[in-house]
Amino acid sequence: MILDLFRLNGKVAVITGANTGLGQGFCVAFAEAGATVIGIARRSCAETAAKVEAVGGTFFEVLTDLSAPDASKTVANACKKLTGRVDILVNNAGIIHREDAVNVTEASWDLVTNLNEKLVFFLSQAMTNEFFIPQGGGKIINIASMLSFQGGIRVPSYTASKSAVMGLTKALANEWASLNINVNAIAPGYMATNNTTALRQDSDRNDAILCRIPAGRWGTSNDLMGAAVFLASDASSYVNGFTLAVDGGWLAR
Repeated sequence: MILDLFRLNGKVAVITGANTGLGQGFCVAFAEAGATVIGIARRSCAETAAKVEAVGGTFFEVLTDLSAPDASKTVANACKKLTGRVDILVNNAGIIHREDAVNVTEASWDLVTNLNEKLVFFLSQAMTNEFFIPQGGGKIINIASMLSFQGGIRVPSYTASKSAVMGLTKALANEWASLNINVNAIAPGYMATNNTTALRQDSDRNDAILCRIPAGRWGTSNDLMGAAVFLASDASSYVNGFTLAVDGGWLAR
């Protein structure tokens, strides 16, 4: 049956930024599809754990600072102890700083790009070396952005990092597809998350954004669940290096 290809039974999924927002939604989606979920975050994932358990899933929490120099090794080692295997990695954790380009500091730039870009590479590398190659394959889903395609306003470091995520997705797919490792990305549209609180509270910016979205609303974590499960499952076994926009039609305008 075609629907069986979308099942994640017996798989272990690692999601960064799992305590809230989109990351929390990915955790619930994978649990509903049958995967065991390991949530990585700096703060407690108790709410996410409760949501996963409510749908009959299994959730493990790893609390760590993903901006730390050895974060990738820390995560890989924790996963070894918890489950002994990883089949799916979702590089969701990220940060955004809104500031006029003329005022951005080097420290602020590094904070954003280290988490949004550098971590994506080195965590993908760690999971590939420790799990995917020895196991004979795996799935990596990077979280890109509308600003992987566009320039944005007052977010130069975020735009640079998310443009890099889309490029890195292609580069890793080129090298790892032959190893049965699928590397793809999801580019969420304008989503109602903590990162967009300031935009949604600015009536002028909020109205301007909504006017451009053909769907006429901000997206939610539920809107990304289907795309995430598809890219994590056998249904996407011949999809590699692609960034899937889930944006309510934003890029079509």
